[in-house]
Amino acid sequence: MSEYNLVTVNQVTKKKSFDIHLRNVDLNLLTVFDAVMQMQNVTRAAHSLGMSQPAVSNAVARLKVMFNDELFVRYGRGIQPTLRARQLFGPVRQALQLVHNELPGAGFDPKTSTRLFNLSICSPLDVRLTAQILNRIKQSAPNIQLVISSYLNDNIEHQLRYQETEFVISYSEFERSDFHQIPLFNDELVLAVSKNHPRIGDTISSDDLFDEAHAVVSLNKKGSFSEPYYISNESAQSIAYESTDMSSVLNIVSQTYFVAIAPRWLVQEQSKTLNLKLVELPWENATRACYLTWHESTDRDNGHQWMKALLKEFSLSI
Repeated sequence: MSEYNLVTVNQVTKKKSFDIHLRNVDLNLLTVFDAVMQMQNVTRAAHSLGMSQPAVSNAVARLKVMFNDELFVRYGRGIQPTLRARQLFGPVRQALQLVHNELPGAGFDPKTSTRLFNLSICSPLDVRLTAQILNRIKQSAPNIQLVISSYLNDNIEHQLRYQETEFVISYSEFERSDFHQIPLFNDELVLAVSKNHPRIGDTISSDDLFDEAHAVVSLNKKGSFSEPYYISNESAQSIAYESTDMSSVLNIVSQTYFVAIAPRWLVQEQSKTLNLKLVELPWENATRACYLTWHESTDRDNGHQWMKALLKEFSLSI
């Protein structure tokens, strides 16, 4: 037998082995896997699938055999996925979405859809964007439901991965390769100070900037706006006050001699009601990028693609 024929026979043998194995798999189990991964609870997964709890538990047992892994372990009142389950979730969800998108009547029509989307928008971007996004969606998709949270906790990557939230709009870049993101726009930064501040006029030098007492968004808060500017010992030592959001920071600044690095648009808005003025920062490029982030497992979802396109188009008018 020639080398060519030997390679061909081996390839055919491998393909037949793969086909036989796939035919023995109940692909309906993958929808159960997807639901359990998202819900992290067998009872809630059963409810979402319209199945009984014993039926879902039986399906999970078969999944464990199919993938030769425990997949889920008990955790409190729910369950927690194993490392193998986490590795499988993205590819399985993408495959299910790809098949679903090709089914008759499975297209996404924003004019008639009643789908619920969850967005997380960090402070202070929530103040600037929430009402505008809600109004824009109401115009083009009147029946779409939108829930927006401004609190980004340490579990935000988990929430994105399992579609507890579909998108995050924040100043933070996500480092893991399974998260995708695009820059939406840049915020101009200024220094916010009280109009009665005794030392600061219309300008401030780099040498004097961190000699002042600073008010910041807590550096321990996930997605903290302030964190990048206080990473050195010199700048960190200038922190005199920490709060949970930028609006509270500016309120304190208006009543004290503290100063705060903040977006220009927010200082301009707050100065209408607070005793604030803005001072140009002594930096050549005083801007901060805002990002739209999502998990790769949603890339083939038609509804997700529509929402992403809407948010990208919306950002052009910012």
